[in-house]
Amino acid sequence: MREITVREVPQNCQLIDVREADEFAEVRARGAVNIPMSAIKERCEEIDKTSEVYVICKAGGRSARVGAFLEAQRFDVINIAGGTDAWLAAGLDTAS
Repeated sequence: MREITVREVPQNCQLIDVREADEFAEVRARGAVNIPMSAIKERCEEIDKTSEVYVICKAGGRSARVGAFLEAQRFDVINIAGGTDAWLAAGLDTAS
């Protein structure tokens, strides 16, 4: 699985935030869709297999684990290093 920094995330990509709903509701990267790690097995059919999947969490650990699972399901996955913490520290666009 590839890993990139928050500054390398392309606009309008398929961005999946794997944090729990309460974390996602507080603050998130603009454009992110919430599919919590706890629900990824049941909801992975919601993810478009024909395009790259960028995964983000709080710091990068959960997204790496979800990314490994999605790769095993034949998704093209890119993990976002540092997660939402790095996104906020970089001053990138957020929603809440």
